[in-house]
Amino acid sequence: MAADTKSRMISAAIGLLQRRGLAAMSFTDVLAESGAARGAIYHHFPGGKHQLALEAARRNAEDVRGHLHALPARTPRDVVEAFLGNVRPVVQASAAGGGCAVAAVTIDGGAAIADQSSLRTVAAEGFTGWTDELAGKLTHAGISPSQASDLATLMIVTLEGAHILCRAAGSIAPFDRAAAALLSTLPSPD
Repeated sequence: MAADTKSRMISAAIGLLQRRGLAAMSFTDVLAESGAARGAIYHHFPGGKHQLALEAARRNAEDVRGHLHALPARTPRDVVEAFLGNVRPVVQASAAGGGCAVAAVTIDGGAAIADQSSLRTVAAEGFTGWTDELAGKLTHAGISPSQASDLATLMIVTLEGAHILCRAAGSIAPFDRAAAALLSTLPSPD
């Protein structure tokens, strides 16, 4: 039961990070969304908001990496098309005001979060894990490791940049343009 409460609180924090960012994420909202009792806060997160943000970003990064691991790897185009198809709904949520929970912890958390470096480290590890997962898929699909790493980095930069541009535009159009440009870097399908 305790692990379930902690898990619900982390899930609630992920959603709040995506919608509001780190500075606006509050324990009151985490409790309301998770259904946890007030006493659960410091029982599960004695390090306060900082610990909760770290654990939420880490779990979200692991979840995303799991989705990337499941992408097909027959051809480089398959990898990129599957990636774009899988992240499109996430970016579409950004156009409606959402965002990336992992990226959210890289932005100033205000005075409530004294140790920004550990948050940036968790985010960097998450993004590196995503890039490595995609690079592995692309290498398996026949691209050299160096080219696979470059393309995987471009894919993650496209995703993270799309979160910001689509949110600002209130439209998925920037993602669609970036996705078309990304696909144009690949050989045409046979």
